[in-house]
Amino acid sequence: MDIGEKVKRLRMSRGLTQEELAMRTDLSRSFISQLESNKTSLSVDTLEKILRALGTDLKAFFSEEERKVVFKKEDRIPVYDEPEGVASQLLMSDVETKKIDPILVTLKPGAQTEEEDYHEGDEFGYVLQGKVDLWLDDVRYRLSQGDCFYYRADKKHFLKNPSKKKDAIVLWIEID
Repeated sequence: MDIGEKVKRLRMSRGLTQEELAMRTDLSRSFISQLESNKTSLSVDTLEKILRALGTDLKAFFSEEERKVVFKKEDRIPVYDEPEGVASQLLMSDVETKKIDPILVTLKPGAQTEEEDYHEGDEFGYVLQGKVDLWLDDVRYRLSQGDCFYYRADKKHFLKNPSKKKDAIVLWIEID
């Protein structure tokens, strides 16, 4: 895909008309039209100006053609070295480039995740099945199916399944 087509696709994904983009960039609507139909070329400075107006930059613009949107069940990545009774799966690949790290955690009866020390970011969780105890420093919060949690990760934290009979499943999202 050429630059003009990519600019057009990006502009349309942002819900802008050619005229609105022209106003934001102090360029003419006819220039935007000619660019999108590949009837003109542009300087790097002009492209940077257009991309800033569209909320992106050169690096992102020239990175992967299409970013992956759908992550199938079979694409999940198992997390190894978990405590006994804990099975976790990364729900998306390439998490290093994303601001979130979604994990599906299954806790066998009585199992608990490793205690994580203080770190940057926030964490969110949604209990899909069973009950869990969320421990933040020395404070316990009991959650049941359908409950969720959110906290800054500036506390020691872990999850524990208090049940003696049923698995607990939690969607746990770490946010940078």
